[in-house]
Amino acid sequence: MNFEELFWSLQVLVAVGLLTSAIAAIRFKNLISAVIAMAVFSLILSLEFYVLQAPDVAIAEAGVGACLTTAMYLLAIKKTTAEEVIE
Repeated sequence: MNFEELFWSLQVLVAVGLLTSAIAAIRFKNLISAVIAMAVFSLILSLEFYVLQAPDVAIAEAGVGACLTTAMYLLAIKKTTAEEVIE
């Protein structure tokens, strides 16, 4: 297997992972599970940026997208009472 075949195989795997985690984030009814699925999406996306030879963007995506955004969403969910949640 040469480099080009390996590259495209990895691209397909990353695309499937992105699609799967995005669908999971939309379909989950539990808010915490949806936030975790969004964090997984962000981590896979940072892997894609790294594969595309943009390590600075990959680090920023991992730091902001996966860590800070996930922490803010989880904190907001924790501070929300049951009466405020619309189901």
